[in-house]
Amino acid sequence: MPRFAVIGLGRFGSRLAKELTNAGAEVIAIDLDRQLVEDLRDDVTLAIRLDSTDENALRMQGVDKVDAAFVGMGDDFEAAALTTANLKAIGVPRVISRAKTLVRGEILSRIGADTIVNPERETAIRWAQRLMMPELRDYVELGEGHGLVQLAAPKAFHHKTLLDLHLRSKFNVLLVAIRRTVSVRTGATSGTAENAIVIIPAADTTILPEDVLVLVGSNEALAQLSEA
Repeated sequence: MPRFAVIGLGRFGSRLAKELTNAGAEVIAIDLDRQLVEDLRDDVTLAIRLDSTDENALRMQGVDKVDAAFVGMGDDFEAAALTTANLKAIGVPRVISRAKTLVRGEILSRIGADTIVNPERETAIRWAQRLMMPELRDYVELGEGHGLVQLAAPKAFHHKTLLDLHLRSKFNVLLVAIRRTVSVRTGATSGTAENAIVIIPAADTTILPEDVLVLVGSNEALAQLSEA
């Protein structure tokens, strides 16, 4: 089961923590505001009031064991910078930090942030899917709890037909298209690579290693594909 830390429980951070929990992840939710922590206590694995600029406090709560951490204190840049640096210092493999401006984003990247996010431009649901599914290329929200994703074909799917995979019965998702690269001959001996789309693939269609799958399903079902 993936484990995440969400630090800063404003509107974006709290929504992200809930979406990750709903997708089946363990979530440590952290903020200095006692009320924000209390409001989220029943919705995540652990909600705790903590000073994230304290490296030892992060270790004591097991934040050094998470797969990724999101730093969402957008209004307190100094705290966000110190927290980002602390997370990298304790060995968190992936740190995503919120930045309101390009300059702040550049500073956080230099400190150690692996990814910069602007919550004003992106949704918590989209980021929850990205964290749960590292192979995710794109996510489109279709309605409450459901979405469409473009996902690099999991290794377990390679060279198997749709009939072999039983995506509907086993994963409760619908494969609506496949994007794949095909070679197009342009001369006697040379060719170029072009993207092709297989719409509504047949049962005997074989998944190739370079394929990108376009799938529809609940957010929880889509997240489970990352464990295939």
